[in-house]
Amino acid sequence: MADERTTHFGFRDVPEDEKAGMVHGVFSSVASKYDVMNDAMSLGIHRIWKDAMMDWLAPRPGTHLLDVAGGTGDIAFRYLDRVQDDARATVLDMTEDMLREGERRAQTRKHAGVLDWVVGDAMALPFEDNSFDTYTISFGIRNVTRIGDALSEAFRVLRPGGRLMVLEFSQLPNQGMQKLYDLYSFNVIPRLGKAIANDSESYQYLVESIRKFPDQETFASMIRTAGFGQVSYRNLSMGIACLHSGWKI
Repeated sequence: MADERTTHFGFRDVPEDEKAGMVHGVFSSVASKYDVMNDAMSLGIHRIWKDAMMDWLAPRPGTHLLDVAGGTGDIAFRYLDRVQDDARATVLDMTEDMLREGERRAQTRKHAGVLDWVVGDAMALPFEDNSFDTYTISFGIRNVTRIGDALSEAFRVLRPGGRLMVLEFSQLPNQGMQKLYDLYSFNVIPRLGKAIANDSESYQYLVESIRKFPDQETFASMIRTAGFGQVSYRNLSMGIACLHSGWKI
């Protein structure tokens, strides 16, 4: 149909109503090797980025975290570790296989009693208004069909005084450095995906999706449009990744 709304799936234009299923297929395919691939792709630096996220977030005891696209539990585990389990964490992901992998990891940890695992959509969260103190999403928002809708939902479910924090790949400020990073991303990461997860196509999509994501200033503006105040960001590794923060004031 001529008026059918489209979005991007990597570098391809696809109907909006098809993207979620395609993203679901990507993460179902890589779920069992997702954490191993994160280490391989970033040479383990993603762990430093996530620790930097916790440092800036400064989790408080007695709070309730919603971690969206949080599949394997990395962010929720870190949050709970910081407050010695004196908090709750709800992990939401659209891909059940990712959640099951997270639950499997949780069985070897001490957090089982303060963790919930929910299958759901970032654009239509299955929670009441003003339910959470903190909303995080780590390397997930670029996969959402309508990013603005996800940010509006984040604002809705946060309590007044609640905080949004997004960790996402971003843009290097220097074109020469960006070109070098692109050479690595497009030539090495899909090959790693083939070798480790037996899936180069999913990692080709993930590399392409990084290039389609808005730059730091544009994304910060989108957070403000969703209603958040005191919006700011911090580049990590010169802008390969970026932390964005906003408050529901």
